[in-house]
Amino acid sequence: MIDGAAVSGAPLLRLLAWLSPAFPLGGFSYSGGLERAAHDGFVRDADGLQAWLAAGLAHGFLWNDAVLLAASHGTDALDDIAALAEALAGSRERHGETMALGSAFMGAASAWPSPVLERLPDPVALPVAFGAVAAAHGIGIEAACQGYLHAQVSQAISAAIRLSLSGQVAGLRVLSALEASILDTGARAAAASLEDLGACTFRADIAALRHETQHSRLFRS
Repeated sequence: MIDGAAVSGAPLLRLLAWLSPAFPLGGFSYSGGLERAAHDGFVRDADGLQAWLAAGLAHGFLWNDAVLLAASHGTDALDDIAALAEALAGSRERHGETMALGSAFMGAASAWPSPVLERLPDPVALPVAFGAVAAAHGIGIEAACQGYLHAQVSQAISAAIRLSLSGQVAGLRVLSALEASILDTGARAAAASLEDLGACTFRADIAALRHETQHSRLFRS
């Protein structure tokens, strides 16, 4: 097992493949409630997007995802953690998003066979599947958390560009500005336990709920 954030060789290539936008998960179909936040005026531009994502990393579902990923890394209690992850989905769309992406990840990751795929329930929340598979392929817990969070933030920025909240250059500036937060959140999650789960981003949670009844939309969440 590779310790810390260092990762190289075949594990690095696998991590890059699994986190690539081209990996067939369908994450481009989801915004995690960002579309509703834009509709309601909570996020209006790149500065608002950066604040929205920073809050998610520090106090929101991104933090919880990272903790669940870390708890799933190399554990035998996958069924219990998977059930907890599913229960923590705060809305129908958040539940559908994480479960659909988790199942898609398992299917795509089967190109790299591992016994852990047989131990995971299906469907399963994405961070649980990612943490378990990363551990099975020798990817360290901190690198897995940080890579996962970077991919999630990148996906949200891509959604923001399609929602005309930001251009590509401004979106990259947001990604650059959040690097330290991504690294810090990933490192903290790697050292955390399930007792550290918890979120207080109420506006984001309400946006995710309200998106369920939004009439005109680009995204499934």
